[in-house]
Amino acid sequence: MTIARLLVVDDDAEMREMLTEYLRASGFFVNGAATGAEIDAALSAGRIDLILLDVMLGDESGVEICASLRADHDMPIILVSALSADHQRMAGYEVGADDYIAKPFNPDLLLARVRAVLKRARRTPSLVYRRASDRFEFAGWTYDGKRDEVTSPAGFQVALSRRETELLKVMLANPRIPLTREEIAAALGAEEEGSGRAIDVLMGRLRGKIERDPKAPAILKTVRGTGYVLASDVERGAA
Repeated sequence: MTIARLLVVDDDAEMREMLTEYLRASGFFVNGAATGAEIDAALSAGRIDLILLDVMLGDESGVEICASLRADHDMPIILVSALSADHQRMAGYEVGADDYIAKPFNPDLLLARVRAVLKRARRTPSLVYRRASDRFEFAGWTYDGKRDEVTSPAGFQVALSRRETELLKVMLANPRIPLTREEIAAALGAEEEGSGRAIDVLMGRLRGKIERDPKAPAILKTVRGTGYVLASDVERGAA
């Protein structure tokens, strides 16, 4: 249910903006960067699930940045370059790149590669996640993923519908991260949930079950101009 957070790194502002908007429209949370320093700032600001890294960044080398990132981080990195010779691709793979795509490229092909790399990267961790993170504690509440049970701070079980449970899982997977209605709809995986009104109605039902005062929510807050945020830390553990 977690919405993938991508970082597009390119010193060409037009290319960076084009890729950012395209990937956002495809259901990802996307930020941009133009330099190594901006990459470091983005990584310090929060979780990044995949980096699209241009090989030629002005005076900086994307290959060298990739090597530096690999020393401290394990998120997937896709190198993007106008240089497509075999030895140039090998240089990228040797420093830890997960994939290499040559410019110019079809945006749909890039999207397919991004999804494939994310799927590959998540396959093993996701199994561990299901075994070790079945219990979520937030704002005094507990969600037991094995039993699909939600327990209030007072110890009472609260019955949620299937869609309300799925929405809660999306929010629990993205604590303190403002999510747009479109991002929530994409995470729920249903086109019919795509309208803002449908998400608002579903959020209202969930608030009615877990908020002390649904009209002044303290857990599932509205972010004006954006959407919603789970305004609580989440502790995960085995059930």
